[in-house]
Amino acid sequence: MKVSFYRYMLAAFAAASLSAAGSALAQVDVSKSTITATSKQMNVPVEGKFNKFTAQVAFDPAKPAEGSAQFSVDVGSYDLGDDSYNEQVRGKDWFDAKTYPQATFVSSAIAPAGGNRFTVTGKLTIKGKSQTVAVPVTVTQQGLVQAFDGLLPIKRSQFDIGTGEWKDTSVVADDVVIKFHIVAARK
Repeated sequence: MKVSFYRYMLAAFAAASLSAAGSALAQVDVSKSTITATSKQMNVPVEGKFNKFTAQVAFDPAKPAEGSAQFSVDVGSYDLGDDSYNEQVRGKDWFDAKTYPQATFVSSAIAPAGGNRFTVTGKLTIKGKSQTVAVPVTVTQQGLVQAFDGLLPIKRSQFDIGTGEWKDTSVVADDVVIKFHIVAARK
């Protein structure tokens, strides 16, 4: 089974952490934005994409501390490219999408990290388990359009993803990388 569903969760949360709240709210263009999660099964990278998510981002690079971000990812939308794998990762051993349909990220702080890089700190919640994470985010801007890019490594075991026979990390690695590219237009 592919394990890239871990990646989707991480990406969604990382993306949420990109924005700043004290600034004007930006309209996120989900058709141009992506959140993926990559894990390794038997040491082979497996990537999946979250097809449904919502985001609220407010960010002014001149006032990053006033910014904020909130993301909600539909874990049932995780797509590994195969219907049987998709059904398996939605099940109780993995995302348990019926019980925990959303993974969320809510920022609590945004700090400059040099140039167009920022560190977004916030709470990532997956499968009812919450962790404080710090996400490195690169921001690019063309006119009123901003793009937020980043990678967030997580441990699936910290969120009870992969239980039962899948708890063993020798087949499916504990490390998952959430990657996001969020495009938003400032109002």
